[in-house]
Amino acid sequence: MSRIEKDSLGEIEVPDDVLYGAFTTRAFNNFQISGLGAKPEFITSIAIIKKAAALANMKLGMLDERTGNAIVQAADEVIKGRYRDQFILDVFQAGAGTPFNMNTNEVIANIAIKKLGGKPGDYHIVHPNNHVNMAQSSNDVIPSATRLSVLLTLPGLINELDEMVLAFQAKADEYYGIIKVGRTHLEDAVPIRYDQVFGGYSSSMLKCIIRLRDAEKSMLELGIGGTAIGTGINTHPDYKKTVISELKRLTGFEFSPGDSIMLSWSMAGFVEMSNSLRILAIELNKISNDLRLLNSGPKAGIAEIILPEVEPGSSIMPGKINPSIPEAVNMVCFQVIGNDHAVALAAEAGQLELNVMTPLIAFDLLWSIELLTSAVRMLRERCVTGIIVDVERCAELLENSQSLATVLNPYIGYENVAELVKIALLENKPIRQVILERDIIPESYLDQILDTLRMTEPAVIDKKIIDEIREYRKRAV
Repeated sequence: MSRIEKDSLGEIEVPDDVLYGAFTTRAFNNFQISGLGAKPEFITSIAIIKKAAALANMKLGMLDERTGNAIVQAADEVIKGRYRDQFILDVFQAGAGTPFNMNTNEVIANIAIKKLGGKPGDYHIVHPNNHVNMAQSSNDVIPSATRLSVLLTLPGLINELDEMVLAFQAKADEYYGIIKVGRTHLEDAVPIRYDQVFGGYSSSMLKCIIRLRDAEKSMLELGIGGTAIGTGINTHPDYKKTVISELKRLTGFEFSPGDSIMLSWSMAGFVEMSNSLRILAIELNKISNDLRLLNSGPKAGIAEIILPEVEPGSSIMPGKINPSIPEAVNMVCFQVIGNDHAVALAAEAGQLELNVMTPLIAFDLLWSIELLTSAVRMLRERCVTGIIVDVERCAELLENSQSLATVLNPYIGYENVAELVKIALLENKPIRQVILERDIIPESYLDQILDTLRMTEPAVIDKKIIDEIREYRKRAV
């Protein structure tokens, strides 16, 4: 069964049992591209804006209360998650998100019509454009809805990052004082403690939270009320401040009116948010790579840490275990970095008074937040909390590393130390053994100088010891 609806292009059949109308039907037929639909938070956000707009227009005497209240009640049902099957459009669609906006307008209009005793499609009762979309345009609704949907989803990611900060700090506390070989250029470097390593990861996640919080502020600036190109055509003079006041009341967010002209074409706020997500992805990617390297082995790699075993690692090699969780995080990070590039290109594509790429920007931002939220949770729950540091392996590698020789520089000079390192490598001996065999530094001083714990933080060089070693070497000669 179907009903006939009319629009500016003529008549079109719409399934009789649906709440969307002619515009959505045409858009659905036109844009069947990815099979990806709008995120639930995005639909919720548009519905919140529709509710706020109806409340503002009623307050200003532009919309009669019977119609306005029906719209408010209909929007509330969408906000609560009902009728999600009526939002059928592909993410890739006509520019500026007009199909998304009209899909919402039609669904809310038809819900309201039913509440007032009519049948779907009886738009003389509640009209999608004239009533639900009053004082609005897709050009100010969709960017505003994107901002709101980011604000609704971001707390979940920040909460997960807060937990990750604590998880890494707990590992730092658990392995305080355990010393390992540092590595630069993938070669042995000076010692570092595992509490410092895990503490650095914790600090990195904390800095990412700060960046997200800073970017979050730009989401509070709204261009709603600007309508088509930011000039506010077809709105009451007090509409903008009234609708923003209603949005503040409905959501609890401290929205403020922005320059609607600028916000019609400038996507800089979204780029800022996307950049903060990209930086988080870059940091997470690096940490995941570290965990994979430090876990490498178990016999022919670094093998300083042991990651939790979450699944068999091979379809052909029995007993093999892979760092599957960090690998999955790597892939998420690559996708988020790609999404950021797409957002940047979309933001740059604005022309004259409008940027029409907002559907892509909205989807990629929300997808990145969703991916990172899940990835951070997975990494924490299934990897970080179960990391075991192999203390004996760390000590073994540290003992055989010639990088300990760096601490000798102030006592016998860089060139002399370099020669000793070459000898140690050639003879395959620890640097301590080489120094003692050549009677370069007294053993009592050498034990003090080669204290690896002291190497992991700043320390004052005892000039008296330097002078005594120099005298000792002169006597030895």
